[in-house]
Amino acid sequence: MTATDACLAATLNWVETFVVAENLCPFAGREVQRGSIDYRVIDGGDWSRALAALIAACRELEATEAIETCLLVIPEGLEAFDDYLDFLELAETLMSDQGYEGVFQLASFHPDYCFADAEPEDPANYTNRSPWPMLHLLREASLERALAAYPDPEAIPQRNMDRLREIGGEPLARALAALRDNK
Repeated sequence: MTATDACLAATLNWVETFVVAENLCPFAGREVQRGSIDYRVIDGGDWSRALAALIAACRELEATEAIETCLLVIPEGLEAFDDYLDFLELAETLMSDQGYEGVFQLASFHPDYCFADAEPEDPANYTNRSPWPMLHLLREASLERALAAYPDPEAIPQRNMDRLREIGGEPLARALAALRDNK
């Protein structure tokens, strides 16, 4: 198994055993079952190439209705959270410049993700922590439909934070490290 294949397998495992199993995204399970999630590994060491890969993924999503969403996994080049945030800002600007604002939304994940108003050790940060830095492309129209059909979508973030605080930071950190180590 190549390093890329192992990284993708570990990411799929994270989606299934964490995101879906803990119901952090109540819409993810359906897409896993449908096989409509596109998983890609990109190199974050060359930001120009990584941004080109992001736009290529947008174009493919635009052209392929069977793909609902795309996870761009970045195992190298954006290990530092501050670098990742700088890259994310460029990615969002580029998507807007390319006409994808309102078409696709970027959700962000990083092993060291920390919300601006949170302490780094707060288990609630694990709602956006992943084995590797990632960009998650979502179709805005699909997201709007899903949220409109979901009872009380505004409660999802607080429910997730409460659940992760209940699990605790140490078990969450061990689980994330195990996913990364078993790539």
